[in-house]
Amino acid sequence: MNSNPTWPQLALALALALVGAYVIADRAGRWLEATLHTLIADERERHLVDRSRRAIRILIFLISGAALSLIMLRLIGYHPTIGRNPDVFAERVFSSGLHIALIAVAAFIVVRVGSAAIRRLQHEMSTGSGLNVIERTKRAQTLGQLLQSALVVIVSVIAGLTVLQELGVDTTAALAGAGIVGLAVGFGAQTLVRDVISGFFLILEDQVRVGDIAVVNGQGGFVESVNLRTIVLRDDEGTVHVFPNGEVKTLANKSKDFSYYVVSVNVAYDEDPERVIAAMKEAAATLMDDSNLRVHILEPLEVFGVDAFEQTYLVVKTRIKTVPMKQWIVGRELRRRVAQTFREKGISIAVPAAAPPVRKT
Repeated sequence: MNSNPTWPQLALALALALVGAYVIADRAGRWLEATLHTLIADERERHLVDRSRRAIRILIFLISGAALSLIMLRLIGYHPTIGRNPDVFAERVFSSGLHIALIAVAAFIVVRVGSAAIRRLQHEMSTGSGLNVIERTKRAQTLGQLLQSALVVIVSVIAGLTVLQELGVDTTAALAGAGIVGLAVGFGAQTLVRDVISGFFLILEDQVRVGDIAVVNGQGGFVESVNLRTIVLRDDEGTVHVFPNGEVKTLANKSKDFSYYVVSVNVAYDEDPERVIAAMKEAAATLMDDSNLRVHILEPLEVFGVDAFEQTYLVVKTRIKTVPMKQWIVGRELRRRVAQTFREKGISIAVPAAAPPVRKT
């Protein structure tokens, strides 16, 4: 160590170095902030840039302060022995320190730009018109939160490993240990992982939404919630049924986009099928005169015709297309009006013949 410089000279050199570092950090911070504001067009994301501005400036100040301090001390003839060679230390400050700063900034930009893209996707998924806008919005929010969390975890892990490599830390052992731990956790929680993956694709493909009427594994009910792990149904009796997503083998959605209500009528063979069909169309047409029911009907009554021949009667089958969840209201009223029209026109509904009693021997 060279003791020729006096302590006022050392203090002045360090003060000048710190002032220079402050100026560099201020200028670099302003430039970086302006660049990030240019890259991130979403106003809702810009407050995150302002929140991180101080941390970025402190990081730049520390790196530039260390480098300028070495330069100023050497200019006044003071040669500190940091490590084996001060030149090596300066090189590490300018190279590794700068690389770490760039990695942190790059990770920040990737997370922020990715978050903005996810928000844009979320907005696109939830916009539009229709009867299921609320359900689409819920699905978009669920997927958005999941993707954003995954993005932050992946970018943080990659950035952390890269920083460790810049610091000279061998990450091979850490990766091997993490792989072993992940394998053990995977074996222990494979059912949970299967449920979460199945739930992700179930939400992504929009197979079922909150508010639908669905049949899951043979059990029907009202869908109260759709989570990444479970689907919750409530049946007509109020019983709540919880199904893990990985255990869902069959799923039938009765209220997606639109619904049908099927009406089949049994009439005697001596009735004219055309007369029966005309009476059913007439009864269905009266539904359009009811303002409370008209808004639920999407198409007029569709007649399939004679659908089956039974032993004592034939079956006439029809259906009517309605708004989701309204098929039962429309269908029950249609049955009532069909029965009323049949009575007015003298058309009798056939009753299946009772099975003969079984004789006991």
